Parts: sequence; structure tokens; C-alpha cells
Amino acid sequence: MQVDSAPRKPRILLAASGSVAAIKFGSLCSCFSDWAEVKAVATQAALHFIDRATLPKDVTLYTDEHEWSTWSKIGDTVLHIELRQWADIMVIAPLSANTLGKIAGGLCDNLLTSIIRAWDYEKPIYVAPAMNTYMWTNPFTEKHLMTVDELGITLIPPVSKRLACGDYGTGAMAEPSLIFNTVRLFMESRQNANGGGRTQ
Repeated sequence: MQVDSAPRKPRILLAASGSVAAIKFGSLCSCFSDWAEVKAVATQAALHFIDRATLPKDVTLYTDEHEWSTWSKIGDTVLHIELRQWADIMVIAPLSANTLGKIAGGLCDNLLTSIIRAWDYEKPIYVAPAMNTYMWTNPFTEKHLMTVDELGITLIPPVSKRLACGDYGTGAMAEPSLIFNTVRLFMESRQNANGGGRTQ
């Protein structure tokens, strides 16, 4: 009897919070979906900007509604626990100022932040912030970034450009291709360090 020893694809949990940069979430999911198994999470605010038609057909999008509708009694699965157990790595892009503040403060009032609160920090998390320049340079942002850095969360910094609000400055989310290449390079480097095999 022949056993299939082919390594499985990485499992990537992509998440979007409430920034206009969430209009690129479909593109982000597409970047990852050929290389990895992808599941997606969006906050209620992010749904305002996400065109579900742009999501790859094999990517399931989970929202706060799914968190509550999948549980009715003791013994039922808890979605934020299921997703954090499933994922090898989590990427939050865009990460809004509001969700950054929630993560830094330990709040867990929606599906995304509940996953973060329950996360096993032996597994990587990447965040790609997106916000107005003045929000990015606000002293609270620096404090919150220091806190998430202490958790081991890796920052993919925003870039300078003309923002959706009309201002020019730093605060735009890194391009989906850069986010993908950053995560893929990390995963492949770790696989090579572990002898060339993908995550088991």
C-alpha cells in the first residue's frame, strides 16, 4: 500500500478590518490561493469595502454572523477556535487603526479579534496597517505597535502615496503582491531550515 507523502499546502488565514484598503482584499486572496489553502475573515466594517465577487471561488469568507450562527449548545464547535487551530499563519490586511487598538488592548468583540486573543503565538501573524497619515503618526499608534511587536506580530509597514481621503503621506497598505511575497519568503525559508518539507 502506497502512502501519499506529498506535503500539504500552507494554511493561510487572511483577515480584513475596516479600512478602504479592504477593496484590495479580493486581490490579496487571489495572490495566496494558488500557493496555499486560504480561509478569510472580515469585520463588519470591512464588508463595506469588500466586493465578494472578487474573492476566489475556493476561499470561504467568515464574518461575525458565522461566529454566532454556528454555535447553539455546549459541545458545538466555536468558530474562532476552529480557525486559529486550522491556520499555520494569519495575515491581517488591511489592519485599521481601530482593530490595531483592540488587539493592543486585548479586546475580543468580534470574530477577528477573538481569533487573535485565542492565537497560539508559536505561529506567525503578519499585519499590514492602512490608515490616514495623521492616524499613523498618532502617539497611540506607536504605543499599540510596540505592544503587538511584543506579542511577536510582524509588521508589514504602510507606504507613502495619495490616500483615499485626498491627503498625501504614509498610511497606505502595502500592495497585495508585497504582502504575499513577504509571507511566502518567510514560509519557504522556514521550510528549508526544517529540511525542505512543508508544514505537516
